Amino acid sequence: DSKGVLHSQIKEFCCDMSPAFISGIEEKFPNATITFDKFHVMKMVNEALDQVRKQEQATQPELKNSRYAWLKNPENLTEKQGSKLAKLKDLDLATGRAYRMKLSLQKMWTKHPILSELYFDEWHSWAIRSRLEPMIKVAKTLKKHKDGILRWFVTKMTNGLLEGINSLVQATKRKARGYRTADNFIAMAYATVNKLDLIGIS
Repeated sequence: DSKGVLHSQIKEFCCDMSPAFISGIEEKFPNATITFDKFHVMKMVNEALDQVRKQEQATQPELKNSRYAWLKNPENLTEKQGSKLAKLKDLDLATGRAYRMKLSLQKMWTKHPILSELYFDEWHSWAIRSRLEPMIKVAKTLKKHKDGILRWFVTKMTNGLLEGINSLVQATKRKARGYRTADNFIAMAYATVNKLDLIGIS
C-alpha cells in the first residue's frame, strides 16, 4: 500500500538516544539507518562532567559557582569565567580531567571520517580508565550507540533545525499564556516560525 511505499522510501533518521525513538524507528522503518544527534551526544557528556563537579565540590570548595565555566565552549566564556577556569585548571581536579575528556570528544567531529572510529575508540578507552564513574557510565552508553554516533560522518545530520523550531513554538506558547483554541495556537506558531510581519493584519 501507499503507506508501505512511503516507509520504504525513508532511509535516514536523526534522533537522540531515547529507547522509544530507537525502537519505534526500527519497528516501523526497518530499512532506515539512524544518526544520533551530535549535540545530544555532547549534552550527555556535559551532564556527566557536571556530575563529577557536583561530587567533587563537596571536598573542593573552589569549584563553587563554576558550573557554567566548565559547560561552555572555551570560545564562549566570559572574561570572568575564563579567568576562573584558568585558575581551576591549575589544580589537580577530577573535574578538570572530565573537562579535558569533554573537549577531546568535541574535537572528534572535526576529524576526517576515516579516523573517526579510531578516535572514538581511543576516547572511550580513556574514559573507561578514568575512575570517574559519571564519565565511565556515559562512555559505556556511547559505546552501545557507536554506529549511530559515527553515522554523522556519513550523513552530517543533526536535530539543530528542529530544536530551533521547537524553541520558537514553546516561546509562542509562553508569550500568550494560553490561546482560546488550538487553531489559534497553531496559526500563531506557524507565523512565529516563519517570522511573518503581522502589523496591519486584523
